[in-house]
Amino acid sequence: MPEPLTGVYPCYENQFKLDNKTIANCEAFSVSFDNGVEEWNAMEKDGWKSRLMTAKSVTISVTAKRTVGDAGNDAVAALAFKNGTDAQGDFDWTFPDGTVVSFDDAVINVKECGAGESTKVAPLVFDVLSNGKPTVTPAS
Repeated sequence: MPEPLTGVYPCYENQFKLDNKTIANCEAFSVSFDNGVEEWNAMEKDGWKSRLMTAKSVTISVTAKRTVGDAGNDAVAALAFKNGTDAQGDFDWTFPDGTVVSFDDAVINVKECGAGESTKVAPLVFDVLSNGKPTVTPAS
């Protein structure tokens, strides 16, 4: 059994899959959490605000290079002209320590696909938007 990950690590050790296909040539990603917090001012709190987290969503923004012939990259690019549930897929984010966050029916919002300056490599830029609660499987 491999030793558990400790300390710092390079971001490239994170991996992404769409419909169980690894996506090639991902260059950078960012993650944002949109948290719904309800606030209220109870009289017995002497003017201090009370809060409760009541909602969550996750957006993963990925910048990649369009790689024709790679199953994962092709799967993302194929969603560029889709709408509704046709623009959804099962997305897995694997952390360097082996933890996997699985998003069932995530909305894949393709933002750039293959366009750019003549001397640049074609981009594939997309957002993965959670669609319900993800499943988090801790590293074993």
